[in-house]
Amino acid sequence: MNYYYITGTASGIGKELALQLLQNPSNKVIGISRNNRISHSNFTFYQLDLLDVEAVCNFKFQTHSTAEKISLINNAGMLGEVKHVGKLNAKAIAQNYYVNLVAPSILINTFINCYGSSSAQKVILNVSSGAGKSPVDGWSAYCASKAAIDMLSRVVDEEQKMDASDKEQNFKIFSVAPGKVDTAMQVEIRKSSKEDFSKVKDFIDFKNQDQLISPQAVAEKYIQLLENADKIKGTVFSLRELN
Repeated sequence: MNYYYITGTASGIGKELALQLLQNPSNKVIGISRNNRISHSNFTFYQLDLLDVEAVCNFKFQTHSTAEKISLINNAGMLGEVKHVGKLNAKAIAQNYYVNLVAPSILINTFINCYGSSSAQKVILNVSSGAGKSPVDGWSAYCASKAAIDMLSRVVDEEQKMDASDKEQNFKIFSVAPGKVDTAMQVEIRKSSKEDFSKVKDFIDFKNQDQLISPQAVAEKYIQLLENADKIKGTVFSLRELN
């Protein structure tokens, strides 16, 4: 049996990942989110607000002693307040880092600690963003948090190469940008003012010109990655680089 822990399964990419993985009876999905819209015999919902650091710290992964594969997919994320630095709400900055960086970091740490001696294949997938590689005005906390999750993934990958005496015990970790996806985050972006985000018209055009990728298509590519994790080289990349 394969076990997939996915954050943010209430909507968007996370929901699509869960639904597509559940099409295989050998997969069990544990959805970690504030709300749930999935009902399936192989789906378990764990209610967790990633803004609640203490609750995230107390989250426990199950043993799964007979598992063939165990995966953690840090999908949940937030764009946050779109304004230039100096005009941001301090609490909004903190919330962005909690969801996009602090919570995934804690979950990765707990995941590796829990399954370090497991003989199952272990995969960590962080849903990153191109914004973590290029500055975008008005998106300072989002850009910074995604850049940080990319670097965290690189560090974990380096540590795994150094620490694992048995390569079969290794954790594979990826930080992969999905591209421009037609999700609720895109709706938020299109509501921005030009004063707060200079490229807002470009994002309106992306929608009007059907240039956004569907969550379904993105989920398919992520599952392709998860199912071929041992064959994929590199840690930080975008889905368009995945053949």
